[in-house]
Amino acid sequence: MSDEIILRIAQMMIDELKLEDVTAETFDPDIDLIDEVGIDSMDLATIALIIRDEYGIRIDEDDYPKLTTIRLISRYIEEKLKTAQENN
Repeated sequence: MSDEIILRIAQMMIDELKLEDVTAETFDPDIDLIDEVGIDSMDLATIALIIRDEYGIRIDEDDYPKLTTIRLISRYIEEKLKTAQENN
């Protein structure tokens, strides 16, 4: 599931940030989204809302500083989904 989530998050970033010359498949999941891509807290909040709608999980604002790459966001989503399944 990790690769699927990574690709979906990459596509979210491309769509929301209107990035050109990159596809979900070529978007480096380890690139620093803040320092190298230039997203800000508002962009991350928008992505968090899309993730909430798509995956049914809420990203805590306190966790934003830890979610600096697509791979880290993907792991966060997977952990939240796993916890939700275990609690059901």
